[in-house]
Amino acid sequence: MNLALWIVAELLAALALFSGATKVLLPKSKLDGSTDWTGNSSTGFVRTLGVLEILAAAGLTLPAALDIAPVLVPVTAVCWMLLMIGGMITHARYGHYKYAMLCLALLAVAAFVAWGRFGPESFTG
Repeated sequence: MNLALWIVAELLAALALFSGATKVLLPKSKLDGSTDWTGNSSTGFVRTLGVLEILAAAGLTLPAALDIAPVLVPVTAVCWMLLMIGGMITHARYGHYKYAMLCLALLAVAAFVAWGRFGPESFTG
C-alpha cells in the first residue's frame, strides 16, 4: 500500500508539474486555443493557477522525500482536490465534459493519497 501511494502521488505530482509549467511558461495566446476558459480569464489568474499546480507538485513529493513535515503530503492532496472541484465546475460550465471527467478522476486519485496518508499509511505512525 505504501508503494502504491508513493507511485500515485509521484504520478499526480508529475501531471501537476507539467500542467502548472504549461500555464506559467506558455503565452496566454497559446493556451487560448486549448480551452475557452483561458480566453475568458485574465493572464494573472491563469499564471496563478499554474503556480498553485507547481506548488502542489512539490507538496505531494518533497515533504515526504526529505522527511520535513511529511503531513503536508495529504494536506496538499486535499488542496489538490479543491482545485479539481473548481476545475470540474469551470469545465462543466463551458461544456467541456471530458475535461470535467478528467478533473473528477484526478480528484479521486488525490482522495486516495489523502486517505492513505492520513490513515493507514500515515507518515507519523
